[in-house]
Amino acid sequence: MKHSKRLIVTGAIAAVSALALAGCSSSGSDDSADSASGELTPVTLQLQWFAQAQFAGYYAALDQGYYKDEGLDVTILEGGADIVPQDVLSGGDADYAISWVPKVLGSIEQGAEITDVAQIFERSATTQISMKDKNITTAADLEGKKVGSWGYGNEWELFAGMQKAGVDASKIDLVQQAFDMNGFLAGDIDAAQAMTYNEYAQVLESTNPATGKLFTPDDLNVIDWNKEGTAMLQDAIWADSAKLADDDAYADQTVKFIKASIKGWIYAKDNPEKAAAIVTAAGSTLGESHQLWMTNEVNKLIWPSTSGGIGMIDEDAWKQTVDIAMGTKNETGATVISAEPPASAHTNEYVEKALAELKDEGVDTEGADFTPIDVTLKAGGE
Repeated sequence: MKHSKRLIVTGAIAAVSALALAGCSSSGSDDSADSASGELTPVTLQLQWFAQAQFAGYYAALDQGYYKDEGLDVTILEGGADIVPQDVLSGGDADYAISWVPKVLGSIEQGAEITDVAQIFERSATTQISMKDKNITTAADLEGKKVGSWGYGNEWELFAGMQKAGVDASKIDLVQQAFDMNGFLAGDIDAAQAMTYNEYAQVLESTNPATGKLFTPDDLNVIDWNKEGTAMLQDAIWADSAKLADDDAYADQTVKFIKASIKGWIYAKDNPEKAAAIVTAAGSTLGESHQLWMTNEVNKLIWPSTSGGIGMIDEDAWKQTVDIAMGTKNETGATVISAEPPASAHTNEYVEKALAELKDEGVDTEGADFTPIDVTLKAGGE
């Protein structure tokens, strides 16, 4: 997911103005209004990119009325090429934002006062893919190869993997990868960055000139940073740290927002086809099969939850992310951060309350029986 400017997006999506999608009911004039009076509290969520199934749970929560059930009138703001979600949040122009942990850690070190209040993606979706004949199966095999990277904060798992495998950045031919897979398909990149839910699918939607048919997984090798031990935490819900500490209404609202969002992700788990259709109806330009693939792959990043319920921040995963952010250098010698982030950078306080309420209502928040569906990609993702 290339976020802010760098989130997962097909080459067909062009930069457009952020689109606000409002909830089912208009908000009252009083921002402190609550559901007890029949009024809804207006809440704004800033996404990392345009409407796509990477954010299916939030769109499902809006569509199914889960936010409204919690007394919230939620507006979803799409991201864009020049939008940094954590900046929108810290600047007071959104109540919550979705962003990757390492990218926000850098913003926090620069002064942003925001908190990870729910870690929605438990697993990383970032991979490095190559054609089978390149014989690249681990980070160690990248030495001497043409290695693609988006850069702009998306490179850290790759460089951490190489560092762990003893591959110095000077020992690869680093290629500035465009935000499509054209360079890879043309043979200009031996191992390309690809998100499981987007760029990987773009390759499988393309014709293999050797066969005249679409590429298949058997044509590719995949380096999975989860398996290599250098995965970093990605999509999380971020909130305003100062308001959490000083504004009881905002703190209570945060629990409600997390609770409704989790219900949206549970809906996406149980109804992937419908969730994909909801995102399409919200304005996504992705093709039908690609959208469903993305929904299914994103579900795999969330379910089953192994940390006590969706949204819980696993301390070991957090520490691994911080350690990589502090100890991994990219090709310029830079690190994400230079010191440990403040304690306010993450908390399970609010998600624990949301999960407790859901469990009291008999909702399964762990999805231990989750089974992904089979998705058949079509040419171009149509």
